[in-house]
Amino acid sequence: MKKVLTIAGSDCSGGAGIQADIKTITAHKMYAMSAITALTAQNTTGVYGVQETTPDFVAQQLDCIFTDIFPDAVKIGMVSNKDIIEVIAAKLIEYKAKNIVVDPVMVSTSGSKLLSDGAISTLIAKLIPLADIITPNLPEAESLCGFSINTSEEALAAAKKISLMLQGSVLIKGGHLSETADDLLYTAGKAEWFCSARIDNPNTHGTGCTLSSAIACNLAAEYEMSPAVKKAKDFITGALQAGLNFGKGSGPLNHCFNLQITE
Repeated sequence: MKKVLTIAGSDCSGGAGIQADIKTITAHKMYAMSAITALTAQNTTGVYGVQETTPDFVAQQLDCIFTDIFPDAVKIGMVSNKDIIEVIAAKLIEYKAKNIVVDPVMVSTSGSKLLSDGAISTLIAKLIPLADIITPNLPEAESLCGFSINTSEEALAAAKKISLMLQGSVLIKGGHLSETADDLLYTAGKAEWFCSARIDNPNTHGTGCTLSSAIACNLAAEYEMSPAVKKAKDFITGALQAGLNFGKGSGPLNHCFNLQITE
């Protein structure tokens, strides 16, 4: 059984963060582990409180994981301050972590800010360079590249600029594009578009967490980057098409849409 570690914040409502990651990893029939960077009080309508984990305790969690059950892939989500980012980066280097997926979570689906301004520069300097792939949405990609993205051409220009920050791939999620909902994967100077129809489902809480975790699972399963992203997008499509409808706001996905329970 492959083993996948998620380093992220907890979502008490179960739709995003650690909870979405564990569900996604389990749905891929892999063993899920977690290092929690923050507790959040949130639901489908917004984020109402954040209690950060101390950097020392994040380090202790990572030591316990890497020295006992070494992960085949690592997904990193919400890291809310520069001290935690520095600790995570140091531990990934110390233990020679592999198949690192960084989802640069800056703003939640409901629009709540999750990353302090001072942490963004540390994210760029310390954590992003270690990634095999980063998965920003359009607002996050705009923060990283420094200009607005409204067209496919601008998305490509952004991917080229962001790619200078790391040796790995950049996946710019196009859900906010005015023309299409296509995603752009940029690897070693090569651009690949993943075209898919926009799914008519307002419940998108945790889509970014789920996609990045699914990519981590596929990399753990030793898929190359392009098919790893393609399979992850197929998983998201299925989870959205399942049409789960919980909560008063932007509801969660059905991560278990493809699980068959037999008696």
